[in-house]
Amino acid sequence: MENIFLDIGLIIIVATIVGYLARLLKQPLIPAYILTGLIIGPLLGLVEDSNMILTLSEIGIAFLLFVVGLELNLKKLRDVASISIFGGLMQFVLLFAFGFLIAATLGFLTIEATYVALIVAFSSTMVVVKLLSDKRELDTLHGRIIIGFLLMQDLIAIVALSILTTLNNFSMAILVIALLKGVILLSVAVIASKFILPSLFKFAAKSQELLFLMALTTCFFSSIFANYIGQIIIYVFKIPFFNFVLADSVLNLLKPGFSIAIGAFIAGVSIANLPYNVEIIGKVKPLKDFFATIFFVSLGLELLLGEMRTILVPLIIFTLFVIIFKPLLTMVICSLFNYKKRTSFLSSISLAQVSEFSLIIVAQGLILGHISKGVFSLTILLAIITIALTSYLIQFDNSIYVKLSVFLQIFEKIGTRTKKMEYIPEDKKTDIILCGYNRIGYSIVRTVQKMKKSLLIVDFNPDVIKRLIARKVPCIYGDIGDSEILERIGLNKAEMVISTVPEEQDNLLLIKKTKDVNKRALIFVTANQVDEALTLYDAGADYVILPHLLGGDHVSILLEDFTGDINKILETKLKHIDELHRRRKLGREHPMNLNHNV
Repeated sequence: MENIFLDIGLIIIVATIVGYLARLLKQPLIPAYILTGLIIGPLLGLVEDSNMILTLSEIGIAFLLFVVGLELNLKKLRDVASISIFGGLMQFVLLFAFGFLIAATLGFLTIEATYVALIVAFSSTMVVVKLLSDKRELDTLHGRIIIGFLLMQDLIAIVALSILTTLNNFSMAILVIALLKGVILLSVAVIASKFILPSLFKFAAKSQELLFLMALTTCFFSSIFANYIGQIIIYVFKIPFFNFVLADSVLNLLKPGFSIAIGAFIAGVSIANLPYNVEIIGKVKPLKDFFATIFFVSLGLELLLGEMRTILVPLIIFTLFVIIFKPLLTMVICSLFNYKKRTSFLSSISLAQVSEFSLIIVAQGLILGHISKGVFSLTILLAIITIALTSYLIQFDNSIYVKLSVFLQIFEKIGTRTKKMEYIPEDKKTDIILCGYNRIGYSIVRTVQKMKKSLLIVDFNPDVIKRLIARKVPCIYGDIGDSEILERIGLNKAEMVISTVPEEQDNLLLIKKTKDVNKRALIFVTANQVDEALTLYDAGADYVILPHLLGGDHVSILLEDFTGDINKILETKLKHIDELHRRRKLGREHPMNLNHNV
């Protein structure tokens, strides 16, 4: 026991040091943790009991998937539902097919080629979301598309994890029974989430400690239930009320259960929509981070440097596959769904890595004896290289786009885009040009309509444009970072140009183009940071919108109005609730249906 404690202590200390260095170099932490395992394992041989560490790492997998389930929010897919579901499935199937063919050509066994194909098909939710969050791009169009792809991949990964355990003796009967057990597991989870868990958590929420324990209990109970679901079904069938007589062959097929990781994920999804979701995530995350660190370190412990000679060629080929072919394929898919080249590029470049799910899948494959140590080492090295590269690709994605923009023009010709992706009435003057119809844009549109001013909306979300065209709202599908679009929207005649797009380079281009042809026009642009706002003012902006500052100013005004008058607070509250209900009906988080106003 003392050796285990010392081993864990050594892991945490070295992981902290290596993680600290990684952050100084602006690298994500996952490769740092794997590197920690490599240092204290194969290189220095400091950890003796790797089996115990591997056991603890399985707990890390369970908590990792529990938190993934807690954070799974399907509402984020609504605005990009078609590309998330159909585009995400298309991307996965094609990547899996090409990955399998390449692996088979390189001489991998069929079962190993299957694992390799899965490994290269998934992208990292954990890494990408963290990097996009740091850049405040989660709510951008390409950010929502990326989240849609990643959530779809997470769901596929869970299905893959449950099927992989049957690969040694795969048959249609095994698949059907596995699906049957999956349906039963999900049904129990849905019933519990609707009729049992809400009341239990409502009572538990009165105590912070009890709420934490209730979340863990749900995770452990679901994991145990999933692991023993086959035996539970057999036991139910033996109850006199049912009195079923099952053949031994059927019993053998029913007995295996799902992994504890599957049960943990189902538990997370079951309580994801409870009002205490965010609080539970906050309490569970430190525990998840601790065990997840041990999991990623354990991968480094198992890395065999002696395999480098045999896996070097596959490593180079699959690295190029992930960082070049995967983004190109994703760009093609985004273009097929009528997204502009900029959105397609920013979406695709962020997915150029393998996933933490790839590491979980390969770890399970090694335990099940499906893959060799060589494939395991290949996956870990592929994860280290591609995740490290991703931090740079996402950090400098706009600069890379500018340099490659000319070569990406070919993607504009893909898809079913036609001249109908705009509605511009002939011989009608445009008083105000609005670039970006999002949550801020919606409020601006209402104000412009009250002012009886004519309006042209520019947006690069094809779903937004389709809705606007259906309502006969003047609009054009395009990206304000595209000079050609700016030349077409009539900047020379506009009284005011407003941009709600918080991209500094795009707004600098918009200001320059507008000032070149129309020095009288008022220019309002948006920024996320104070430094960006000052740069935009220096470039000639008349006003820079800083959403978080405006929010603070608005609250300050409300405080002055409400002081000592409870009736004003209630009146404003009721008006706010009515407005929120109207917005949700019209277009969910940021309404796009203008039928009541236009």
